[in-house]
Amino acid sequence: MADAELSKNVAGSEPLAPARRRGVRSWAWLGLTPFAVYVLIFLALPTVLAIGSGLFDADGAFTFDNLAALGDPVILQTFWNSTWLSLLTAVIGAVLGALVCYAMLGLHETSGVRTTVDAASGVLAQFGGVMLAFAFIATIGIQGVVTQFILSATGINIADGGWLYALPGLILPYIYFQVPLMVITFMPALSALKPQWAEANLTLGGTRLSFWTTIGIPVLAPSFLASLLLLFANAFSSYATAAALASQGSQIVPLGIRTALTSETVLGRENLAGALALGMIVIVGIVMWAYSVVQSRAARWQS
Repeated sequence: MADAELSKNVAGSEPLAPARRRGVRSWAWLGLTPFAVYVLIFLALPTVLAIGSGLFDADGAFTFDNLAALGDPVILQTFWNSTWLSLLTAVIGAVLGALVCYAMLGLHETSGVRTTVDAASGVLAQFGGVMLAFAFIATIGIQGVVTQFILSATGINIADGGWLYALPGLILPYIYFQVPLMVITFMPALSALKPQWAEANLTLGGTRLSFWTTIGIPVLAPSFLASLLLLFANAFSSYATAAALASQGSQIVPLGIRTALTSETVLGRENLAGALALGMIVIVGIVMWAYSVVQSRAARWQS
């Protein structure tokens, strides 16, 4: 009888170690404390303030007047500008970034080219704001180096009309940091493709094209869509680069919030910035929720 009990414990049907660990208090959750404080201060608190300022007037009275401003044609146009700008740069950045990832697929992870591209992507994805705006102004601005070179060589002024300082001028700077961000987020999924799948495809008489159409693209589609949603949210919430380039007007939502905060009167509503921020939080929140859903689906085959 004792031998039978011993064999059951050894086999693992009645493990003894977990029972001994039940009374041990775990302090592993303390490691999440800094992150929880960060989320509370920089994410939760601004969200609460945005909701509060959007639903209350300057005297602290509850009102829907600020939210009613979201239906104004000017505000709707601002949201539309942010949407198409973010979607366009996200699609272009996702496609170009995916092509870069595909080009590096045959390289070893420790190769010089792969390491250089990974390091450059990590740096360039964070290279935004005033520095990026200045780089584009100094390069293709009205008095930019490339602008003056092309003007002297061909007589063509590529900065004619000052398009760089308007809404279309934000497309190139946004793509500049969208492509490396796509490389960072999509490369792990592409690297997770198992060589056995390609070998099985060839064994069954398939070709490289059939591998990508029947296996590769369907498997990578959730990861690609998740990265695309992340790029959209990244562009939609970008402020510093747009603020440095487009110093006049409020063509996109972040600039509209700045105008509402710095202008004395905007549509007669002092707390319009809170309503704009609330609308922006809702859109970005929906996009990030969709990102988490798609990413959880993509993680099933990567694990």
